[in-house]
Amino acid sequence: MQAVKEKLQDMNAMRKAKAELKAEEKAEKELAKARMEVAHEVRLAKEAEATMDLHVARAGDRAEKEIAKHTQNEGVGMNSYSTAVSPMEAANNPTYTAN
Repeated sequence: MQAVKEKLQDMNAMRKAKAELKAEEKAEKELAKARMEVAHEVRLAKEAEATMDLHVARAGDRAEKEIAKHTQNEGVGMNSYSTAVSPMEAANNPTYTAN
């Protein structure tokens, strides 16, 4: 009778140890999964930041081109003192010739 009782106690202890080990492995697995998800999100954030930097650089280049284009044409326009007629003036004030 004592041997059976000891065997049952050993089985209960073994079951308890296995359950603890299984819970520990599950926690480690969840932690590893969480770390992988964090690493994935960090990678996505870095890619998004690089893409944003590229867009900002392109926008800066386009702005510089527009500024350069307008500074080259400073003498042309309605507020200039040149005798040349700007395309805008020519479109808004057509000249009529009498036949």
